[in-house]
Amino acid sequence: MLDIKRKTPLIALVGAVALMVSAPAFAQDAAAPAPATSEATAPAAPAADAAAAPAPEAAPAEEGGEKKAHSLTPVGMFLAAGAVVKVVMIGLILASVFSWVLLLTKIFEFAGLNKQSDKFLEAFRGARSIADIARISSSEEFEGNPMADMAAAASQEVELSRQAGLQVAGEHRDSTLARATYAINAVQASLAKRLSGGMVFLASVGSAGPFIGLFGTVYGIMTSFIGIANTNTTNLAVVAPGIAEALLATGIGLFAAIPAVIFYNYFQTRISGYGTRSEGFVAELMNAISRQLDKGA
Repeated sequence: MLDIKRKTPLIALVGAVALMVSAPAFAQDAAAPAPATSEATAPAAPAADAAAAPAPEAAPAEEGGEKKAHSLTPVGMFLAAGAVVKVVMIGLILASVFSWVLLLTKIFEFAGLNKQSDKFLEAFRGARSIADIARISSSEEFEGNPMADMAAAASQEVELSRQAGLQVAGEHRDSTLARATYAINAVQASLAKRLSGGMVFLASVGSAGPFIGLFGTVYGIMTSFIGIANTNTTNLAVVAPGIAEALLATGIGLFAAIPAVIFYNYFQTRISGYGTRSEGFVAELMNAISRQLDKGA
């Protein structure tokens, strides 16, 4: 019994030492599940990044929409322009269209006029009397030709004088020629009015077109600067579309004015040329009538 009592403290000491040695192992076993928890939560961060990833894709879409709304093509700038600038552009485009239509119309008119005048002169120079001149000039083939109208007016005046019982030859020859000249002058006045049709329009477009376009530009730029003040930004990407739209008005004004000036000068030359040709014909016509009066025809 004595031995057992002596050995009891020794056994208790050995048990305490064994418990101390085994405590860290138990602590490690208890802490072992912790890494599993961190591993489980680790993929959450990439998931959050993946959820946030589509955000940059939304920005290009907005940028694309902004570019679509402010397209810098001529049609896009026209559609995005303000009401005043748009009205200016439409007016200038219509003026340009009318200028080109007038160009084609008068080109065909002068071509037909010269061709018909050549045919009439050939027939006129074959006339042998004032009655022949009246017959040729009144033909349906030469209807509307200015030279034929002049010859018809002069010959009809001589015939009217005869029918009125007036002397058209001898000492009354000069008065007869004077009345014929007055009749020709009336036809020439109508000819000048006919050939100058549309010239005032071309002159107006050529002189006022650039200034009308400049008005649209000034108004558009003024609107752009007001937009700068309202948005409190100096970013050119914001105000550049408005300025480009305004400058387009000046471009359209020049596009309408330059051809109008060229057409005006061209047709003025054609009108002057035909006027010179008609003056030569008048001299030829009066000589022919004078000869026929001297012959008593």
